[in-house]
Amino acid sequence: MSHPSPSAPRPGGDLAGAASVAVEDLHKSYGSLEVLKGISLTVAAGQVVCLIGPSGSGKSTLLRCVNLLETPQKGRITIGDVEVTDPEADVDRLRRHVGMVFQQFNLFPHLSVLENCTVAQVKVLKREKAEAERIARANLERVGLAEKADGYPDQLSGGQQQRVAIARALSMDPSLMLFDEPTSALDPETVGDVLAIMRSLAAEGMTMLVVTHEMEFARDVADRVVFMDGGVVVEEGPAAEVIGSPREARTRAFLSRVLNPTQVQAPED
Repeated sequence: MSHPSPSAPRPGGDLAGAASVAVEDLHKSYGSLEVLKGISLTVAAGQVVCLIGPSGSGKSTLLRCVNLLETPQKGRITIGDVEVTDPEADVDRLRRHVGMVFQQFNLFPHLSVLENCTVAQVKVLKREKAEAERIARANLERVGLAEKADGYPDQLSGGQQQRVAIARALSMDPSLMLFDEPTSALDPETVGDVLAIMRSLAAEGMTMLVVTHEMEFARDVADRVVFMDGGVVVEEGPAAEVIGSPREARTRAFLSRVLNPTQVQAPED
């Protein structure tokens, strides 16, 4: 189901609680390469929307545009009641409310796990150190890593580092979480731990926009799935429909290869 974008978005609005997202006619190019070709989609507050599609389809670029790590050439993005693409929007203030978890964990190697989860709280949110540590420890407990607070990133497995990255993002009290293929760099044995945390966040009502190749997660957790290819939205709808019985031939071909990776395709004449 499509949800309308918030009315009368304001560049200086507030982001409290779970936030909705509206992307309208978004275009992004790198030189002559057009990566996003008029993307429009919505995520209602508390919804989980998964972006799927082949590499190079524009999924990660779209995600990075949402919190303006990339600047689109055209279009509008609204989070809550804040039009983030408005030239007067306070981008730094926006990013305080939007958590992002990348493929690579981006932890500071010279800081302890606890310090990784407190540094932005102190510097950006201006929290007292004791309060920041209390919040960080609670979120490390939430991701099952309370006992690793005094350790360092290089002492952790990839899956544990990604869980720390999630705890760090949650410690900023985000209204929206963006996940860019958060399990793609992980050992298969640790993927489930990260996905379990994401499932719990979804159950708690966190608004989430997720780029993923984990079709089972998308089918079970997402409210809607958006299939992208070539910088456009090819198909979107309820997860069970898009993954279980896609309408478009391109979606069917992609899912056939993803869900049956050992199936050999006969070369076309």
